[in-house]
Amino acid sequence: MEESIRDFVTSLELERGRSPKTVEAYESDLSQAAVFLAKQGRTDWKRVTRDDATAWAQNLSDRKLASSSAARKLSALRMFARYLVHDGVRADDFTELVVGPKLQRKLPGTLTLEEIGKILAAPTGEDAFGLRDRGILELFYSSGLRVSELCELTLQQVDLDHGFVRVMGKGSKERVVPLGDQAIRAIQAYLASGRPHFVKTKTGSQFFLSNRGTAISRKTVWLMVKTHTRRAGITKTVKPHLLRHAFATHLLSGGADLRAIQEMLGHADIGTTQIYTAVESTRLLDHHAKFHPRKLKSTET
Repeated sequence: MEESIRDFVTSLELERGRSPKTVEAYESDLSQAAVFLAKQGRTDWKRVTRDDATAWAQNLSDRKLASSSAARKLSALRMFARYLVHDGVRADDFTELVVGPKLQRKLPGTLTLEEIGKILAAPTGEDAFGLRDRGILELFYSSGLRVSELCELTLQQVDLDHGFVRVMGKGSKERVVPLGDQAIRAIQAYLASGRPHFVKTKTGSQFFLSNRGTAISRKTVWLMVKTHTRRAGITKTVKPHLLRHAFATHLLSGGADLRAIQEMLGHADIGTTQIYTAVESTRLLDHHAKFHPRKLKSTET
């Protein structure tokens, strides 16, 4: 059984271009399934039945795993089953009709306009670091980029004359995202008086630079956001991705079209973007409950 798993993960890495971490996770999940099935007397993938796969799914539930972890493990087994059919090892998919755990989709957090304003105003220095940090924060909120996309940004991808940034997102899909005036001004200031300070002989076309003259790292950006959040007097945990969420929810509350937001965020599925409608609905409900007179408790005696 392990040999078939090794063949499968090799195909994932070589033919489908999956990352080493993803391949490692699939191999681990499938090895766990193989150990469980072997204890049930199934030592050959040809003999595994739908009932066996259901028993594995039930075992994941009994172990009180997070629904996301259980779903991932079952997804690995489904992919492997299809691989066995495609490779001619089996004639049928033994995971077909197996019911997995119901995922509870967690609503993303967001920031209010006031909180965003305080964070963007936090880097007050006019030195290279202050200019860089302002440029990063303004770009995050203006474009909704992922932190990896921002760290990998190059000079060639940013067109300030026309006000947009060209991003290479997940799945090597390119998208064009507009920039607001304040972001453009902050970036111009960084390019003129901030970036030259970081440039070293080995520096290439990376847009946001570290003190070593290389592309700024995700960790540095994370720490920078944390520092300025604290400086702004905001106690909630704010990570770079929360600025992306704020970008989306504020566009939606301002009346932007959901499809346009999907395109700017680089979501392949509109369903991923629709989660922000739930965030906005929750915000409106909270406001209604807090301020509508019929929701307020009577103070009459």
